[in-house]
Amino acid sequence: MNFYLEALDRDIKMEHENPSIGILLCKSKDDEVLEYTLSRSISPMVIADYETKIIDKNILKQKLHEWSELYINSSEVDNDDL
Repeated sequence: MNFYLEALDRDIKMEHENPSIGILLCKSKDDEVLEYTLSRSISPMVIADYETKIIDKNILKQKLHEWSELYINSSEVDNDDL
């Protein structure tokens, strides 16, 4: 990634822009591999864990129904004004 970021900053980035950053999204993290990989890096880095959560299907259906009802009702109000 350092190669691509360096090429981007040298050849594409404008003078007024900040240095480019790289983001790697991985399914899991191995602390030992990270330690070895990043031990000689002089660039600032942040490592973080995150989890994705999927909205329950029934809640999603309910919200979509509510929003469609709001849209239909607001369209009826707009048409009544004509």
